[in-house]
Amino acid sequence: MAAAAAKRPKTSPKAVKFLFGGLAGMGATVFVQPLDLVKNRMQLSREGAKTREYHTSLHALGSVLRHEGLRGLYTGLSAGLLHQATYTTTSLGIYTVLFERLTGADGTPPGFLTKAAIGMTAGATGAFMGTPAEVALIHMTADGRLPPAERRGYRNVFDTLLRMAREEGILTLWRGCVPTTAQAVVVNVAQLASYSQSKQFLLDSGYFRDDILCHFCASMISRLVTTAASMPVDIVKTRIQNMRTINGKPEHRNRLDVLLRVVGRKGFFSLWKGFTPYYARLGPHTVLTYIFLEQLNRGYRRLFLST
Repeated sequence: MAAAAAKRPKTSPKAVKFLFGGLAGMGATVFVQPLDLVKNRMQLSREGAKTREYHTSLHALGSVLRHEGLRGLYTGLSAGLLHQATYTTTSLGIYTVLFERLTGADGTPPGFLTKAAIGMTAGATGAFMGTPAEVALIHMTADGRLPPAERRGYRNVFDTLLRMAREEGILTLWRGCVPTTAQAVVVNVAQLASYSQSKQFLLDSGYFRDDILCHFCASMISRLVTTAASMPVDIVKTRIQNMRTINGKPEHRNRLDVLLRVVGRKGFFSLWKGFTPYYARLGPHTVLTYIFLEQLNRGYRRLFLST
């Protein structure tokens, strides 16, 4: 028994795994923040106007550049970084810990249903922890589309959080927590199921081998399915998190009210408004997160765990 324990490879401490998860997510966010901003602007575009505020993702991107400059594309970056520091740190850390704990003594990984349960638990917990930063991100990215007289002029994520708590109450920071958690569960389930099925389909076609090209193609198909499944939940979440209180009453009564308003005014397919930037963001962010995470883990093993 002692010999087996001695041969067991060293692993990084749990605190380091949590830290690296957050740092990896923050590094990826620096690259994809403009896509997040465009997605939020499109989902919050004015209703009831005779003409669309934004026709396409490129139109929204051009409008931001024209009115706010290149720097405007990174509005809300501090909130995006804080969101990754809370959401990704929590979700990746919990997933890693639970995965290792449920791995068999002989190294057998957990089964599919167990992995799905781990993913949903980690995603839901991370979503709850990251909700305040995400609410701040929605407010900051939406501020530039308001008329100059109505803009709040947030300086950074901490200024946003303090002002929201002071002006609207501390519970406002968890506004939209239920749809945020629901979205995290949908994303994790959709990713796990669609990736497995896509990979098997590609291998069965005879044109792919179990290599990086197959994994990349299966990942992109999985992203497409995941985006389509989670967009309606995301647009409800975004509108609830950005709603105002008018004469003491919230702008929307509940999540169903948001859905009915969006579909009634803009049509059923408006639930997928912002699909292109959302899909374009989801793939690179995931890929970059795991690239950064792998490099951080590799560097830690080389510096601190090498014999």
